[in-house]
Amino acid sequence: MSEILVHVTRGSHIESCHHGDLVIVNGNGKILYAVGDPHRFTFWRSAAKPFQAIPFLESGGMEAFHIQPHELALMTSSHGGEPAHVDTVLSILSKIGYDTTYLDCGIAAPMYSPAADTILRGGHTYQSTHNACSGKHAAMLALGKLLSFSMENYLHVDHPIQKIMKKTIAACCDMSPQDVVLAVDGCGVPVFGMGIDRMALAYARFSKPESYFEPERARILKRIQSAMTTNPFYVAGTNRLDTILMEVTKGRLVAKLGAEAVYNIGVVDEDLGICLKIDDGSYRAIDPVIIDVLNSLDLITKDEFQQLRSLWKPVVKNHRGEIIGELQPVFKLNKF
Repeated sequence: MSEILVHVTRGSHIESCHHGDLVIVNGNGKILYAVGDPHRFTFWRSAAKPFQAIPFLESGGMEAFHIQPHELALMTSSHGGEPAHVDTVLSILSKIGYDTTYLDCGIAAPMYSPAADTILRGGHTYQSTHNACSGKHAAMLALGKLLSFSMENYLHVDHPIQKIMKKTIAACCDMSPQDVVLAVDGCGVPVFGMGIDRMALAYARFSKPESYFEPERARILKRIQSAMTTNPFYVAGTNRLDTILMEVTKGRLVAKLGAEAVYNIGVVDEDLGICLKIDDGSYRAIDPVIIDVLNSLDLITKDEFQQLRSLWKPVVKNHRGEIIGELQPVFKLNKF
């Protein structure tokens, strides 16, 4: 059962609470620490994206289409829809010979609100390239082009692309494909349901793939890891925790957000994976929990913690800009 992870205060009083579950495992699946239910079922949402990029690389897509590391990072992203993100989506599409009409992720406002405001102030409308999942969709289109698949209805669960995705996800989570529950994601493609311990396991193995995968897949996972940690802006964007963590730790952490407040971290070369799920899907509760965990387990240095301190207990302001409360992590990690 989930536990209270964060208090939201107003003055000296608790006004709201965020419940959730968290688990930390090693690459063998051993639970090391947990709060709440370490096997809690949920959908992986966009935190699965780094693993969905695997088939593209295994099929030789990087070389075939001359994809650069920042473009690969964008394929794993929930990007903010900032100009550099949009330009990179367009670059990928151009390299594979497709235009934006092939993107079937749907039109969405940029996650980075200043970018959304700029578009509207300029009298323009949002496009599919502003969708946070457009990089993943571009990667699917590229894989389909490479394998000569018809890309009609490429979102459908029975399309060859989606069958490849499910098989890959199952392997990375050490599951049978039939045990991976499918539903529909916000961008239309199948989304994967499982216990958060399986998600943490995948990130533990992602952190040190040479210990858990055959050499070619391990090499590819290291390549994805490197693309994300050396191009963190393209994984998320301005003022986003994924980007901040990878920048501050200089790539010692690989981090990825999922919708409805799923969050994953792999501690590079340390055989350690973290998965957090906030019950109510509120993103504001993620930062305090993640920073508290990283600090309490000495997974960040004292200097790194100071750089991240404002995210640990973020203040609540009113419309006058006055500080009237804060978010406080209040949980205790249970060691197993």
